[in-house]
Amino acid sequence: MEARFDMRANEVATKFAKRLANAGLVIHQSSLPKSTLELVSLRASQINGCGWCVDLHTKEAAASGETAVRLHLVAAWRESTVFTEAERAALAFAEEGTRLADAHLGVSDATWAQVREHYDDDQIAALVSAVALINAANRLTVIVHEPGGSYEPGMFAADFY
Repeated sequence: MEARFDMRANEVATKFAKRLANAGLVIHQSSLPKSTLELVSLRASQINGCGWCVDLHTKEAAASGETAVRLHLVAAWRESTVFTEAERAALAFAEEGTRLADAHLGVSDATWAQVREHYDDDQIAALVSAVALINAANRLTVIVHEPGGSYEPGMFAADFY
């Protein structure tokens, strides 16, 4: 698979990507656990069929110490025993926040209550922002058919942060 368009070679796309990445910096600097952020980003990317983002978030999570078992089970988190209740609430939130067209009400009250039980206001703000941001990133890379497989952990850190 070859990308339709090289976003990194276009000035407008590069400027936009840098601003998107800088918005992500706010999330990374929050108290939301990095492992939760990577799991949520990975799950949304799986749902959206974004190979580039699945590759990126799998590798970033692994580089941060996430286990292979947990990464392999993200797609089947409901049928797994390796996630905490807080992580399960965040994964449900990510799914419902990603599948807006499938559930016209968006995130259910039950899922919202679970998230409120496990996360404080700043972490919830980061979680809401993370779901919105990863869905935007997924759309960018899926539209241009950016293939997964070539990402190296931290490869854009110097460019964006």
